[in-house]
Amino acid sequence: MRRLGGLAVLIVLLLAAVSGGAWVYLKEQFTQPGPLAGEAMLVIPRGAGLETIAADLADAGVVSDARVFALGVRLFGDATALKAGEYGFPPSISMADAAALIASGRTVVHRLTVPEGLTSTEVVALLQGAEVLEGEAGTVPAEGALLPETYHFHRGDTRAEVLQRMNRSMEQVVAEVWEGRAEGLPLASPEEAVILASIIERETGVDEERALVAGVFVNRLNKGMPLQSDPTVVYGITEGKAPLGRSLTRKDLATPTPYNTYQINGLPPGPIANPGRASLEAAVNPAETEYFYFVADGTGGHAFARTLAEHNSNVAKWRKHLKSLRRKSE
Repeated sequence: MRRLGGLAVLIVLLLAAVSGGAWVYLKEQFTQPGPLAGEAMLVIPRGAGLETIAADLADAGVVSDARVFALGVRLFGDATALKAGEYGFPPSISMADAAALIASGRTVVHRLTVPEGLTSTEVVALLQGAEVLEGEAGTVPAEGALLPETYHFHRGDTRAEVLQRMNRSMEQVVAEVWEGRAEGLPLASPEEAVILASIIERETGVDEERALVAGVFVNRLNKGMPLQSDPTVVYGITEGKAPLGRSLTRKDLATPTPYNTYQINGLPPGPIANPGRASLEAAVNPAETEYFYFVADGTGGHAFARTLAEHNSNVAKWRKHLKSLRRKSE
């Protein structure tokens, strides 16, 4: 009987040793660096169970063994904590860290940069091209209603949601900028400030010029002079739906539209693009200047003038520069 009792104890000890060894082995496999050679992206579908997640990780090369991963999560983690979404896994990530990442819900952040000066139609086209977003953008928002900047989102977010964020951001920035406006502006409302800012945005991409261009337009508005802005004429032709694709002609400048500021006095009836914060700030805090005219100078900026005679001289220089470019291209 003593011999049988000793044998039973020995069997129990052996089983414990085997079990303990298996436990240690599993723990080691679960926590050691994994096989992933480079960063990998993987989408965990909504409603996916542990086995499905484990198989997807193994197929993507994130883990070496789906069964070990699933068992490790059950023993050392929380299988119910794993969350759906798109995850980025770094090289050599362990099974334990992969499980922790999925449980954290720290999904991949995507970015979309909306440049200043795009029309609302062009912004919606950018959103439609963002493949990780879902759904339709819906009706194209009013011109000037969207703030150009970089937006962050996750796979599965909707285009309509991002568009709403753009609109809320613009409303907030316009309110802030209008609150800090200079006194005595020929602008009756925040809406008129957005109109002027959109023209400034399309006239110059040089940060240092924005306030100066704004000053020219404010001077013209105060004097009752037409703004004579080419970008407004273009918008009157295209309505912001597509590029004009050609240079403006004298006939274009002479053809009346609500946006042809060669033919109307004051501001056009609405914005011609979505201006950024810098142009909005320039519109309500223009430079104090004696300039009434400007024209491109061939360097990416503009030549400014106080009188029509000075302006005509600058225009002649610009035309000479264009002729020189054409001769070089022939």
